[in-house]
Amino acid sequence: MTEGLDELIKLERSAEEERSKLADLTNDEHDAQWRRWRKAAERAQAAITAHAEATRANRYEVEQAVKKAARHAQQDPTAE
Repeated sequence: MTEGLDELIKLERSAEEERSKLADLTNDEHDAQWRRWRKAAERAQAAITAHAEATRANRYEVEQAVKKAARHAQQDPTAE
């Protein structure tokens, strides 16, 4: 079963949150956080690919829609 769009958005937001934590880290802390970000990003990308394949949608278009929705949700103060 593929991830629903809401779940894809959550995965993308999670990856972006992990990426944002990289700021001002150095050495081992940066390396450890980079690995957490990379793992979250890989999960999001794999879910996007699976969803696109299952729905026969254009993968690039799915990814762009998810990224746009994730950014919009982060800017919306009423969003989770």
